[in-house]
Amino acid sequence: MAEVEIVMRGRWVELVLNRPDRRNAINGPLGLGLSDALGKIESDPEIQIVLLRGADGAFCSGLDLKEFNADPPPEWLVRFGDIWRTTHKALFQLKKPLVVALERFAINGGAALALAGDLMLVGRESFLQVGEVRQGMAAPYNMAWLRLRHSAAVAARLTLTGRRFYGAELVRMGIAHAAPKEGSVVAEATALVEELVEYPDQALARIKATIGAYHDESADDWFDRATRATTRVQSPPRAVT
Repeated sequence: MAEVEIVMRGRWVELVLNRPDRRNAINGPLGLGLSDALGKIESDPEIQIVLLRGADGAFCSGLDLKEFNADPPPEWLVRFGDIWRTTHKALFQLKKPLVVALERFAINGGAALALAGDLMLVGRESFLQVGEVRQGMAAPYNMAWLRLRHSAAVAARLTLTGRRFYGAELVRMGIAHAAPKEGSVVAEATALVEELVEYPDQALARIKATIGAYHDESADDWFDRATRATTRVQSPPRAVT
């Protein structure tokens, strides 16, 4: 079973995070599958827009800690940093609008995937959580997407508190486009995509390109800014008593 399923819908495509037995948690093959799928989509001139969702009514629970902590470790583990960077570069470089259907939860690494969307629909009782701070960790990819699309105040609210933010609040903050009732998120997202894909040819790509024209950094430069800031901050030395 492929970790990322590609479903062609005529002039748009549905990408499905397809690890329902692990709540669509992230591992190396999922990252590779997502970046590979995005590359194929980018090179297909017939595809105008992308819908990203998770299988079986949930978006993504973050990193699959069972696999990351396995003994022996999976062969992809030593390459995961590069895999995950490649995935986010592919999202950053995608010229076609990305609509995210967030059901139930998008946590930590899963939140970063959701925040990569140009438009997000989230269930009223579903939540997004950038909770790395509660584990003593930074969240460079979440921060990179938040600062690309939102204010410093919004980024601080999500990343410094580490708490869950639910549908209606995400709409009020400008993070989500809409918060449909639970059970109708994918249907509402599909209806939006089918509306947008009927706009004149290439209009969506031109609008997205214009939005992106207001920053001139490459994907590597943008994500390096976040990761460099993380490494610059070190814990102070402990006092010896």
